[in-house]
Amino acid sequence: MTNSEVHVVPHPRGTWLDPESGQLTDQRQLLQKAAFRRAVLLGETHDVAEIHRWQLHVLAFLHMLNAGLAVGFEMFPRRLQPVLDAWVDGEMDTETFLVRSEWYDVWGFDPALYLPIFHFCRQQKVPMLALNCYRPLVTRVGKEGWEAIPEDERDGLTPSAPATAAYRQHLFNLVGGGRAGGPNGMAQSADDPAFDRFVRAQQTWDRAFACNIARALAERPIALVVGIIGRGHLEYGHGTPYQLRDLDISDVSVLLPSEADTQDLGAVAGIADAIFRLDRPEPPNSWRAKRPTPATAPAEGSRS
Repeated sequence: MTNSEVHVVPHPRGTWLDPESGQLTDQRQLLQKAAFRRAVLLGETHDVAEIHRWQLHVLAFLHMLNAGLAVGFEMFPRRLQPVLDAWVDGEMDTETFLVRSEWYDVWGFDPALYLPIFHFCRQQKVPMLALNCYRPLVTRVGKEGWEAIPEDERDGLTPSAPATAAYRQHLFNLVGGGRAGGPNGMAQSADDPAFDRFVRAQQTWDRAFACNIARALAERPIALVVGIIGRGHLEYGHGTPYQLRDLDISDVSVLLPSEADTQDLGAVAGIADAIFRLDRPEPPNSWRAKRPTPATAPAEGSRS
């Protein structure tokens, strides 16, 4: 047996695995502990339906254990919070919600991927939280830097904690090396100044999710925020978990899905608190949703 094989462990379907030890973890014990954290972050690949089914199942379990939770979504900028509140309060039907939340402009993935989660929140009266910021802010910070943004144009965000060398390397590996760059050319390494623009933009998203989670915990009568966030913002303690720690919120669990039937412990050590082995996913739903035509779009204020 080679050294690499020693670190590869089986991961049966429908089980949780501790990526540090390689041991399977009891679901009840894992989620009972997670339910009383300040935040539980459920990573996703946006266009995989099976991942959203998994998120819903975890949400239902956590809600049963801790009814004081809220669900935060990367998909919505903070300015749309009143629409999310109105949806949970039952003030509109589904198509009106998609129009008023600007789904087809702001996010655009097939809403069928997310609607079961939205309906769960509405049915159970679970608050929904908008975790994102204005998209133009991300572009501006990447291009100009944080200090160039006037305070009243920062969408309620505070400056990001500086990126670590490990996070820069992680991001560089994720985007395939030299694909990210700035006006002076493509980045050739993680510490190349040409990579700064990409890192600043990514950190703006990381910080937005963290700031809006922290704000909700401070201002709303909730005990736990469950974040629905792209896994690239969560892995290995970087991204949003790192920014939450900078905001003095360290009682956080990161849970990730996987379709792999084995795990290489050398590669996944530290990636999350636990990994769930999915059922075999259907092919990604990679096409973007089509906006309803004016003839079929619902009238404002229509109710379900």
